[in-house]
Amino acid sequence: MHIQRIRRIRRALATTAALACLTTLSACKEGGGAARPAAPAASPAAGPLAEAQRYVRQYTSCEELSAAADDPRLPSDDPTEAGQWSVTERGVCSDKPEHGEIVLSVPSDMKEFQTRYKQYVMDKIAGGDGGYGLESRVLVGKGFVATPTRTKTALALVRSELRVLTCNPTFPVPKGYKREKALVEGCVLSDFVGSSDGSGSPNLETPQDPAGSGASGKPGQPGQPGQPGQPGQGSLGLPRAASIAELKTLVGSSVDCTHFSTDPATVAIESIDYAPVVTGDPLGWGVTGRALCGEPAGAQRAHDLNWLDTVGDMKKMQTKAKAAQLADLKDDGKLRATASLLLVGENIAVETNDPDVRFGLYQQQFLYLNCLPGFSAPAGYRLEKSKVDGCVLTNYEPEHPVR
Repeated sequence: MHIQRIRRIRRALATTAALACLTTLSACKEGGGAARPAAPAASPAAGPLAEAQRYVRQYTSCEELSAAADDPRLPSDDPTEAGQWSVTERGVCSDKPEHGEIVLSVPSDMKEFQTRYKQYVMDKIAGGDGGYGLESRVLVGKGFVATPTRTKTALALVRSELRVLTCNPTFPVPKGYKREKALVEGCVLSDFVGSSDGSGSPNLETPQDPAGSGASGKPGQPGQPGQPGQPGQGSLGLPRAASIAELKTLVGSSVDCTHFSTDPATVAIESIDYAPVVTGDPLGWGVTGRALCGEPAGAQRAHDLNWLDTVGDMKKMQTKAKAAQLADLKDDGKLRATASLLLVGENIAVETNDPDVRFGLYQQQFLYLNCLPGFSAPAGYRLEKSKVDGCVLTNYEPEHPVR
């Protein structure tokens, strides 16, 4: 879904606390036992807020809309300050059947809004809350944002064109749900509503910890039976494909394979802007099949080059990739900016230096082979054993010094 920028609104409210129930802030948790405060009779909303209400009411209840800054139904905790996140109007309405509220925000710049939300999530993760944002209730529409406090309300709203904005890098959109690009790198829009109590969207792809019984613990935490997320041991699982054709289909939502070739001469092409991981004879890397997606040359400079591999000997591939990565770092401790990173599955791999491509692949459970000495990943990211000592598989990319 392409989010359109709306016209700037003349008047601004005194506060922009629309995101206080971004995920699980205490004031917005379900079933807290407190009675829902009554809406004030004054300060009825109009203009864009009323338009947002009319849209929302096609899918769920949104009663007693008010733009009053002191409305007691508004979240008590507020991660923003007045005038930030580009929010120019904010209101709140009640989903009475679900005994919940919906905060409606009108940003003048949707990209700025999403950028600030992403930073908010990343700050939470850096502070030790690795699972923050996985149960996002930030629903982005065309010109407004709806933030319901109830899971059932969110489920009703994703039947519309509203999409859940998720910026936690460990979040994979499960198969069967829509996945669309957000306006900022590292975030995704989907119609999947996450919930730790199982009341959200059904996820038939919840990874199981092969080292234990049941699903594993939340990201960054030891395995806890019955909960999806990062396992204390074992692996969340990696994708696999039986052939190059199947791999091409698998990664089609992340890798542009409009121009596709398995011709060895074409696949061996390198560009000044795109350097593959696998060089020389692919068989020496344990590769059994290899293809190139992208335009290698022609009327214009080569662009969008990504390599797809089926792998018969993953340990051999990772051993060779480790040596290449360390050789690249040897002289000055920096990676070439044009060097591709190796993202692996169970018996497949993709070589890419495009961060947008990698973000999509991480959602499909591919992991990056990282052999940097002393590397560690913050809480909330996957970190698993590789086939070779001194390397790990992860979906966390540190700020590499590059040359």
